[in-house]
Amino acid sequence: MAALADGFGNPSSSHAAGLRARAVREAARASARRVLGAHEGRLMFNSGATEGIQTAVLSALCALREARARGEDCGDLVLIGATEHKAVPESLAHWNRLLGTGLELRMLPVDADGRHRLDVLRELAPRAAFVCTMAANNETGVVSDLDGIAAVLRDTASPALWMVDCVQALGKLSLNLSASRIDYAPFSGHKLHAPKGIGMLYVRAAAPFTPLMCGGGQEAGQRSGTENMAGIAALGAVLDAIEHGGALRSHAALLACRARLVAALEAGFPGVVFNAPLEHALPTTINFSVPGLTSAEVLEVFDAAGIRVSAGSACSAAKAAPSYVLDAMGVPAWRSASAVRMSFGPLVEDAVIDQACIRIAACARALAAPLLAPSPLCNDRAGLVQLEHETMTGWLLFDAASRSCIAIDPPAALARHTAAMLHAGGYRLLAALATDNDGAANPACATLCAYAGHGIAGWPDGAIEARLHDGRRAPAIALGAEALARVDGAYLFGRLEDGLLAPRFAFGGAAVPDGSGALRLSHVPVNHDPAPELDAVALQRWLSDYPEALIVDVRCAREFAVGAVDLHGRAALNVPLARLAQHATDWLRLETRPLLFVCRSGARSARAARTLRSLGHPRAWSLAGGFALAG
Repeated sequence: MAALADGFGNPSSSHAAGLRARAVREAARASARRVLGAHEGRLMFNSGATEGIQTAVLSALCALREARARGEDCGDLVLIGATEHKAVPESLAHWNRLLGTGLELRMLPVDADGRHRLDVLRELAPRAAFVCTMAANNETGVVSDLDGIAAVLRDTASPALWMVDCVQALGKLSLNLSASRIDYAPFSGHKLHAPKGIGMLYVRAAAPFTPLMCGGGQEAGQRSGTENMAGIAALGAVLDAIEHGGALRSHAALLACRARLVAALEAGFPGVVFNAPLEHALPTTINFSVPGLTSAEVLEVFDAAGIRVSAGSACSAAKAAPSYVLDAMGVPAWRSASAVRMSFGPLVEDAVIDQACIRIAACARALAAPLLAPSPLCNDRAGLVQLEHETMTGWLLFDAASRSCIAIDPPAALARHTAAMLHAGGYRLLAALATDNDGAANPACATLCAYAGHGIAGWPDGAIEARLHDGRRAPAIALGAEALARVDGAYLFGRLEDGLLAPRFAFGGAAVPDGSGALRLSHVPVNHDPAPELDAVALQRWLSDYPEALIVDVRCAREFAVGAVDLHGRAALNVPLARLAQHATDWLRLETRPLLFVCRSGARSARAARTLRSLGHPRAWSLAGGFALAG
């Protein structure tokens, strides 16, 4: 803060303000050298580890290209740890292509504990030109055997240059870089409470170096560009705290914090599996999987409870894919797809761990609750859940009283997940149907029945008969007090009274009887125009203008259970997005009542508002940015 407010001088200037800024910069550098044991070699400030990795890769590949041009035997392989951060292989592929180096990029495998296979390294080291590993993994916290790697490179007389990603090591592992064989070591300050956008790169004294950034010659010509003095000053404060101790918690204290979190996870989720051996991992990182739950399900509920976790690397969390780190370790596919990373910093207080343990227990209770629960807004009517996967949409009709359900057009990719929902709630699948045929010839219907362990793919025997308002009669399946009738190759669902069907929903191409008010779910018009949104500023005025408005939280019931939110004293009803169609007909009858849909980020609520507008409700709004921006 002092660097921002008062010490605003440019350290390259010779006036007094510049000299004071230079003193701050050099004090931070001197502290870094002591903390890292980097008494020799280059140590430059930059924007973070990605820039440091780029600089190291460029330096190494330029030197290798020149050596090969001179006819020197310097190796033809670049070995990349299979669990490296994506910044490393992406940078290597980029510069290898641009420089035309022609080196072969090959992954160095890891064992089941996530540590590099030293036997494979020993075999390939004589051909290695560049080796890239990491000090500790960002997803699992697994600490690499750097001494073992160095020994293999020494024993095989490998000429390879060696880069070690030290982002997770700063302040957590003892480093003595000048005494090591490491040629390049990038760091990011934000992993240890410095601001985002500040980092360092160490380059061993004898290692080749090519600047990535050229221009004004800052950092002794090693990294041009006016220095980020606020970032450097803050990183200097972090380094000072590491050097002198006291501010950061000890290794033993961090281990105790992790033990408490592990115990809370084991108590809440009896089948939890930890994806890396804790004895080989940093004390601040826990990677776990819960049987029967996807990482997305856990993340959403934990976030609603105020516990910020991620699936894999935070840099790639938006990409829904299994963890390549865990895949490289050979863990089962379900664990990789369900993995959650929980981490905390060395400034953590016991009160934070106390709260985390309490909230983990609440999340476990919420995640154990059945998803197929009757809506409090619909009395005794059967429930309707939308099943979506990519462009495919299916439906699940269920009756809580009889614990029975019917699936229509179930997506095959969700068969296992759908069956798990049924088992968790004790529901029996009566039939799995398809709107393009009766379901008997539909592989997705057969797959769901196989996972569920019961149910018929196609129309079952023993159907009852239902009458329609136009006098037609149709075979039907009873579901509690309601029934699903097959009409002209499609399906009508609604209340059955004295054999007369009053349809609420239509699936497929069935003609909806006039005046029934049934919603034709297979042909909901799509309105691609953005629904009206309210930002945080307009929200309070809107709530004041519409005291009769209905606020609907479209997060899943589990998220709502651990993190119910009110807006300026107005409580919200919980109608998950997957249950929106079930309530749409009731809201359409009250089209004069304003609806405000809300969720965590605004994405689900915007979709809900668009859907209601498409169906004809003129007064549906969404909260822009969701709770995350509304405060």
